[in-house]
Amino acid sequence: MKYLIDRIDEQILSELKANARVSHAELSAKVNLSRNAVRVRIERLEREGFIKGYTIVTGDGGGDQHVTTALMFVYRQDRMRGGDVIQALRKIPEVVACDVMTGDFDLLVRVESPEADRIRRIWQQVSEMPGVRDTLTAFALSSVIRK
Repeated sequence: MKYLIDRIDEQILSELKANARVSHAELSAKVNLSRNAVRVRIERLEREGFIKGYTIVTGDGGGDQHVTTALMFVYRQDRMRGGDVIQALRKIPEVVACDVMTGDFDLLVRVESPEADRIRRIWQQVSEMPGVRDTLTAFALSSVIRK
């Protein structure tokens, strides 16, 4: 039986999205439950797949660091047997997302780096990979929605 979330679960998820480090005590005050009840609900949300992980966004320890973002559309030689390309992309730390797509291109790869030249080197590395037929890269001018 699939677990359905209620209003309190939605509140917990909303608070965790805003601050994943919020304590159970602080969270319990916001949703009007005991700390133990909040802990049990979070564990259930994790177990049922509503919470799949927690993310850390690192910085340089100073002010806001400018990050350059590029979207790379990758065309593979063979869509069905192009797993080597995906494995190679997993090893590049600046690759923050890779989606297998329908339509004209095969992969949509999101690359983030504080150095635009590093993105150029990644583009060169990807375009030279065995199994890659072609690439198209677009740099993001600004990010207006980030969740």
